Amino acid sequence: MIQSSELILNPDGSVYHLNLKPEHIAHDIIFVGDQNRVEKITQFFDSIEFSTQKREFKTQTGYFKGKKMTVMSTGIGPDNIDIVMNELDALVNIDIETRKPKANLTSLNIIRIGTSGSLQADIPCDSFVMSKYGLGLDNMLRSYLIDDISEVAMEDAFIKQTDWDMRKGRPYVIACSETLEKRIQSTQIHKGFTGTAGGFYGPQGRVLRLEIQDPSLNGKMDSFDYNGIKMTNLEMETGAIYGLGKLLGHECLSLNAIIANRATGTFSEDPYKAVDALIAYALEKLAE
Repeated sequence: MIQSSELILNPDGSVYHLNLKPEHIAHDIIFVGDQNRVEKITQFFDSIEFSTQKREFKTQTGYFKGKKMTVMSTGIGPDNIDIVMNELDALVNIDIETRKPKANLTSLNIIRIGTSGSLQADIPCDSFVMSKYGLGLDNMLRSYLIDDISEVAMEDAFIKQTDWDMRKGRPYVIACSETLEKRIQSTQIHKGFTGTAGGFYGPQGRVLRLEIQDPSLNGKMDSFDYNGIKMTNLEMETGAIYGLGKLLGHECLSLNAIIANRATGTFSEDPYKAVDALIAYALEKLAE
């Protein structure tokens, strides 16, 4: 039995951070970072049957073209993803009353819809990127046993090509769900290699008042090449989602609307339009 200190429940029996019970979520789940983006998606639903929020974790479940879906805000960063993925898994794969893992496990479909900046000139503003791989530059996932799910050769290539300082921890590379890749892909989508940073400023090479450990890291990432695979964008959640998804047995895919291009120094003229277009695309693909 899982102790109450390990799986913390609220007085009403819902999981601690997400404030959810098993009946509150659908099999298909859309992640967004910003709590205000949840309703930008559910406004297209035919109906909403459940809604709750605790801290930055806002959840709405309803129907789009007859298909039940859940939209959830995760907040920012790999630490939040650790909370969200583990508590979602507990809802479907642990009997909350007996506190025992279920004999028959459920695999959720989880799609992240986010915004990002492109690192390559040939992936312009307002385009869509599907993360074929997630590169984790944080250390969160290394708290788990990941040797059987990580792409070690790609990790080694990244470490070598960027002269990575191992005092920051070993980067990890995790592939997306092949099932969801086939379901969502089209000629409208660029496939990419997405870096997941553990912070927004120093970890992504931004300098305000503090010096950073490797001022040339961004340039090294821009030029990274592993058998033709190049880094396409940088954000703060994908690698963690892919890693925990693989470990827990869930199908995960990350989609980003590109609102800036660092290689060309450009920014989308209408970033909200780009995000809305990606939302519409993802909803239609999930409803098929």
